[in-house]
Amino acid sequence: MAQKVGHDLVMDVGQWQATALASEEGSISSVELEADPRSLQVREGLGGVKPLTDKDRGEIRKSINEKVLRGQAITFRSSAVGSSAGRLLVRGELSLAGTSRPASLELEMTADGHVTATLPLTQSEWGIKPYRGLMGALKVRDTVEIVVDIQLPLD
Repeated sequence: MAQKVGHDLVMDVGQWQATALASEEGSISSVELEADPRSLQVREGLGGVKPLTDKDRGEIRKSINEKVLRGQAITFRSSAVGSSAGRLLVRGELSLAGTSRPASLELEMTADGHVTATLPLTQSEWGIKPYRGLMGALKVRDTVEIVVDIQLPLD
């Protein structure tokens, strides 16, 4: 019954910066990203009996920042970058909640500067205990998805 109360959250990161460096030949040679966990915003809650209120959104944001990520920036630093057929294959270190682990990401890039990717992430591998509430009746799945959807400026 409690599953009907819970929502699948779609969240946006409001403050982030990424840098991609190019080699002399013009191919991308490194990628770095930093995101501020305090800037996470709940865009929508899918499912659930009742829609999320502004108060719910604020409490979710506060819990993620303070209890899950502990106010620490989310960072990624590449160690290897390759490309194939419009895709950028990036390997490196992802840091969440004070723990760094290897991560790989395949970015799809279009000619108009649209970049997309999906990274399944198992929270417990970063030492994050998935959230539980209502005496365990509500819980966040251990595996979540990080979706990258960026429109790069064209100069």
